[in-house]
Amino acid sequence: MAALMVAVLALLGLCLRCAAAAVPLVIWHGMGDSCCNPQSMGYIKKIVENKIPGIYVLSLKIGSNLIQDMENSFFMNVNDQVREVCGQLAKDPHLQGGYNAMGFSQGGQFLRAVAQRCPSPPMLNLISVGGQHQGVYGFPRCPGESSHVCDWIRKMLDLGAYTPAVQEHLVQAEYWHDPLKEEDYRKNSIFLADINQERGINETYKKNLMALKKFVMVKFLNDTMVDPPISEWFGFYKSGQAKETIPLKETSLYTEDRLGLQEMDKAGKLVFLGVKGDHLHFSEEWFYTTILPFLQ
Repeated sequence: MAALMVAVLALLGLCLRCAAAAVPLVIWHGMGDSCCNPQSMGYIKKIVENKIPGIYVLSLKIGSNLIQDMENSFFMNVNDQVREVCGQLAKDPHLQGGYNAMGFSQGGQFLRAVAQRCPSPPMLNLISVGGQHQGVYGFPRCPGESSHVCDWIRKMLDLGAYTPAVQEHLVQAEYWHDPLKEEDYRKNSIFLADINQERGINETYKKNLMALKKFVMVKFLNDTMVDPPISEWFGFYKSGQAKETIPLKETSLYTEDRLGLQEMDKAGKLVFLGVKGDHLHFSEEWFYTTILPFLQ
């Protein structure tokens, strides 16, 4: 009987160590989505939990309910959202030893802002699934049932993406990057121009981002929602026009190493993945074989 008890306790201890070894995961959804949609973030949470026993997965909710969470993805100042998330992470006892982060669409650049601005608790790996790290210059279509919202957003962007009122109250304007008005973008973008070091070098941002073990960027090779799609790999339109794009390594952000990306690249910390399909369209098999290894 004593021997059996010892064996049971040993097995229990092994199981507890296995659970403790699973690095927690934080997920941030994209535009028009919510934390717990069973067809999107709820689904991702479930399959990660099924494949990594004992893992703690936090799918971020901005607001007191799912409707607010969805609305805030369009209308809540991104800097306020990032501040809110940093507070959530700092208070969560499961995350204090460090966590992995996975952002979908605009959630990718928002989680990068968390990495740069809020190093405690530490983000270990950042996986950006279709995130637009150099912003967008176009709004071809919207997800799900949000087309009427998109029509209104397009009108606001046309009226003046860089006016204070639009910047403060329209999320998509805060990562709107007009290659024909680079000076306006640098001066007036209240979110993206800041985290991309367009107005000067914040050494803390650089140091915090470089602390990541891996920064994984997934680009959808048939993307019809992000303009230009190369923004998902940190590339963008060549300044002064909106036809020719350049890759990350040809941007001043990289050549001047304002964010530490060049140094991270040389250290093997940047991972560029391409997947066939439209925006956020991927198979479960691809997720298991390509993304899951970064979470284990």
